[in-house]
Amino acid sequence: MKNQFKWSANRTGTMKAGITSFILFLIAFQQGYAQDGNAGITEATGKIRGYFDTGTDLMYAIGAVVGLVGAIKVYQKWNSGDHDTGKVASAWFGSCVFLVIVATVLQSFFGI
Repeated sequence: MKNQFKWSANRTGTMKAGITSFILFLIAFQQGYAQDGNAGITEATGKIRGYFDTGTDLMYAIGAVVGLVGAIKVYQKWNSGDHDTGKVASAWFGSCVFLVIVATVLQSFFGI
């Protein structure tokens, strides 16, 4: 009976030491990753500026696909003799110009 009690007391002491060590490790780990708020904002700004060029290229690619689909739609209406071909053509041309202008304005607005 005495051996069982000693084993239980040793186990409890070991658990307390383990929990204490784990808490101290977490505190030290958290302090190691703490940084200045300005450094984090600067890093985020740099990453966003890096992604902006890719986003602009993606916008141009989407505009090209939409432009091709719109051109096919206008061509089909023109060949079938629909009366609203001019309206569809102007809407298609306006959407293509809008995409290009938006990409250019956003670049100049953000100074990239």
